[in-house]
Amino acid sequence: MATDAPQFPDGTDTGPRPGRPTTEMFTEVQRSAEFGELRRAHRSFAFPMTVGFVAWYLLYVLLSSYAGGFMGTRLFGNINVALVLGLAQFLTTFLIAWFYSRHAAARLDPKGAAIKSRMEERA
Repeated sequence: MATDAPQFPDGTDTGPRPGRPTTEMFTEVQRSAEFGELRRAHRSFAFPMTVGFVAWYLLYVLLSSYAGGFMGTRLFGNINVALVLGLAQFLTTFLIAWFYSRHAAARLDPKGAAIKSRMEERA
C-alpha cells in the first residue's frame, strides 16, 4: 500500500538506525544559522525570479488580450510581435533554469553538502 512506511532492504522499518541521522538531528539542523543561510540563499533567488517571471507572463497575456493591434504588428514577413514575445517566454524559461542551476551549484549545493556531511558524521 502506498501509505505504508518505507522499509529498508533488510525488511526493517525507517526507525532510528546506527549511522542514520535522527529526527532530533534534523530539527536541530533546521534551527541552525547555517540552514537559515541556505534557506535565505535559495529564497533570495527563487522569490524575485518567480515574481519577475509571473509579471512578464501576465504582461504577455494582458497584451494579448487588450493590445491586439500592437501584438499583431508585423515585424518582418509573417512574424509579428505576439510570436516574438511568445517565443521569448520559452527563452526566459530556459534562461531562468540555467541561472538557477548556476546559482545552486555555486551557493546552495556546497552549503547543503556541508550540512549533510556533518549530519552523517554525527549519526
